[in-house]
Amino acid sequence: MTDHSPTSLRGRRALITGGTTGIGRAMAVMLAARGASVFVCGNDPQHLADALASIHAVQEHAGGSGGMTIDLSVADNVARFFDAGEAALGGFDIAIVNAAVAARGLTQMTEPELRHAIALDFTHYLLSAHEAARRMEKIGDIVLIGSMSAHVLGPSSTVYAGIKAGVAGFSEALRRELGPKGIRVALVEPGKTGSDMQKPDVPDDEQRRMIAEETMLAAEDIAAGVEFLLTQPSRSVIQQIVIVPRAQEGE
Repeated sequence: MTDHSPTSLRGRRALITGGTTGIGRAMAVMLAARGASVFVCGNDPQHLADALASIHAVQEHAGGSGGMTIDLSVADNVARFFDAGEAALGGFDIAIVNAAVAARGLTQMTEPELRHAIALDFTHYLLSAHEAARRMEKIGDIVLIGSMSAHVLGPSSTVYAGIKAGVAGFSEALRRELGPKGIRVALVEPGKTGSDMQKPDVPDDEQRRMIAEETMLAAEDIAAGVEFLLTQPSRSVIQQIVIVPRAQEGE
């Protein structure tokens, strides 16, 4: 953390993977609005431009944040992202690991699809935490965005559920490893949330209807949970937050 109050986000510097759409973008905008500088990444140049416009619109000083397009499933690209973000912000004390791709049942996926999902949804999480832990200035925060899919198991969720369960176990063990070194580790597990990952099964108009009916979360709801855990006193850590829609039935 900075020399500011441990409950303030002002002056903090955050790297966010998958920060150009959905939950990642909502977290980036929230942090920028609270006085933090952010560096984000995504796969699509237009999404990046749109996200940076939203980030700069809420910042007191334009130009305090930035980003890049990069595929974090490719070898060495996680380190490249951290190199770029660290250089742009002059260091960082928050790392939010969020980039992910949807996955289906094991027998519904080809081997290339399976390898890509593992590389982005799991390997990139471990590599990002590794980069953050070795570069981060004390005291810092690593936030891993998991999923309720780790607990709600079904025949079409085998790959995604297995990966997210692995992320959950990794998060708990990592908190114990890094806590004594001054780095807090938190896991956020959202329930059904409006985002591009819901498509094409749940198109935009259906997502808007479900959010209005409170059977689906908005990305900003997850950002509010992340703000809560990041603004706790440095002596404490919110190890895990599960955020689900109040009116959601069944899964």
